[in-house]
Amino acid sequence: MTSSPTRRGLLYGGVAVAAAAAGLGGAWWRERGSSSPKGEVLAASFWTQRFERPEGGELVFSDLRGKPLLLNFWATWCPPCVEEMPMIDRFFRENGANGWQVVGLAIDQPSAVRKFLQKTPVSYPTGLAGLQGTELVKNLGNTGGGLPFTLVLNGTGEVAARKMGKLEAADLDAWRRELVHG
Repeated sequence: MTSSPTRRGLLYGGVAVAAAAAGLGGAWWRERGSSSPKGEVLAASFWTQRFERPEGGELVFSDLRGKPLLLNFWATWCPPCVEEMPMIDRFFRENGANGWQVVGLAIDQPSAVRKFLQKTPVSYPTGLAGLQGTELVKNLGNTGGGLPFTLVLNGTGEVAARKMGKLEAADLDAWRRELVHG
C-alpha cells in the first residue's frame, strides 16, 4: 500500500505537533511544581525596580515592602492569564483592606496592555514590564519563562509561594490563611 505525499505530510505534521505539545506539557509540569524553599529572601535589587503604569506614573517596588504581596506576571495573549484576572481582582478587593497588596506585571507590548485594560479593567495596580519582565520572571524562579506566573511574598519580603500556571481559588485561600495565621 502506497501512501500519498499529502497523507504522509499530514502524518508527519501530526506527529510533530504531538511531540511539541508533549514537550511543552512536560516543561509546564516541571515548572508548575518547582519552587524554592519558603523563606527565601529576594535580592535587594528586587525592591529597587520601577515600572511604567498603563495609565501613567510609576509602579515602585520599594513602596510595596512591609505587607503581603501577590505579584502576578501575565500577558494579553495568554488565555489562562486573562481567565484568572477577575479572580485576582476579587481577591484584591476583598483582602486589600486587610493589608494584602496585589500587583500585575504585564510581559507584553504597552499598547496591547493599555487597550486590553480599557476593555477589561482591574482594580489592582499593573506595571508594564515588557522584555524586562521576561528576565525578572526567570530570576524569580520561573526558569521556563511560562505564563501566568505568581510570586507571593510575606510582610517581611520572604518568598511564601510560587506558582507556574493558572491560579485557583484554593491557592489564594491557602496563601491568605497562611500569611494571616502563619
